[in-house]
Amino acid sequence: MLYQLLSLAGAAIVLVAFAGLQTGKLDRRSVWFNALNLAGSLLLLWVAIYDRRAGFIALEGIWAMFSVPPLAARARAP
Repeated sequence: MLYQLLSLAGAAIVLVAFAGLQTGKLDRRSVWFNALNLAGSLLLLWVAIYDRRAGFIALEGIWAMFSVPPLAARARAP
């Protein structure tokens, strides 16, 4: 039951980021967009690892990795 809740939370977080992007409220380089994607994908990655779902592990791991560079660049900016 816990993992079902975590997966629903992760999916909701990723979808909030996507909806923000689609409606123009978030930019693909914004901290919020990338932080939401990272948080949601890490929750989903955790569930995928627990369930041993190789395809989802790859998808969510890569999704999380794509969110890190914009956040790191923002952290380095003055």
